[in-house]
Amino acid sequence: MGSADFKSVEGHEYVSGGFDPHTLPPQHSQIPVETLLTAFLKSRRQGLSPRTIEFYHSYLNLARTVIGVNIFAQEISAFLSSLQCSQGGKHAYYRSIRAFYNWLYSPKSGYNLDPQRNPNPLIDPPKVGKRIMPALTTEQVEYLITSAECVRDRAIISLFADSGLRLTELANIKLDNIDWDNCLIKVVCKGNKEGFAPFGKKTKSLMREWASQYKSEYGLLWDLDRWGIVVMLRHLRAKTGLPCNAHTFRRTFASELAKRGVDSLHIMRLGRWESIAMVERYTRSVKFEDSLRLYRGLESQRD
Repeated sequence: MGSADFKSVEGHEYVSGGFDPHTLPPQHSQIPVETLLTAFLKSRRQGLSPRTIEFYHSYLNLARTVIGVNIFAQEISAFLSSLQCSQGGKHAYYRSIRAFYNWLYSPKSGYNLDPQRNPNPLIDPPKVGKRIMPALTTEQVEYLITSAECVRDRAIISLFADSGLRLTELANIKLDNIDWDNCLIKVVCKGNKEGFAPFGKKTKSLMREWASQYKSEYGLLWDLDRWGIVVMLRHLRAKTGLPCNAHTFRRTFASELAKRGVDSLHIMRLGRWESIAMVERYTRSVKFEDSLRLYRGLESQRD
């Protein structure tokens, strides 16, 4: 790994080599890797989901050889190139390492390191092909709803497709957070931010029917937790042969709106995304023919 030299201080592993340790403050030249990772993960716990924290924890622990205050960009690039995994896997390592160093060289880390030493700008991200992930048609969504075993499952499928809710958002819905008159649900989104998810009349009817049958002592809408919903969706996938998971429904939600001519900015707001780039990623299944149909419709309105 280039000039990296692995040593130990008080039983901890750290990496030296890269930047000249003599140019760093003495207290920073040999910070144990464990100390750095613990501080970084602790900083992430405010506003990120447990799954995202686990993502950083898993990948950074496997990338410990290129974690430190004096690592060259060339060392990180060599590490990424040496990985025996898919390009998508390499990109996951890259994203974790990039997040770590952006934190380390920011005032938030508390180490007061020179931002000019941040190796990130000199690292080329692994190239990942832009795959078109599946989205469901309106007919397929209807088939899934009618194939569901009970009103609860039908309500869940219908709500997923109507609102683009994330799995955790849907699982944690409380009755008090449902505005039945305006067909809106207040949810806690990524980053512990509050947002609103819309739903339609059919979904409202199914949810009302289910709510009349089930009374939770905790005020929750469902009698399933996050994992219980996953199991239900897997059974439905096996039964119908159709992709059936929260991400597919989220793509379906975005793609259907795009096909109907809804602007990406509005889709971003309705789906509680933080950037239009994410909307574009979720709507890759929208074809040229769909866009052309919208164009023809505008053309006929002018005529």
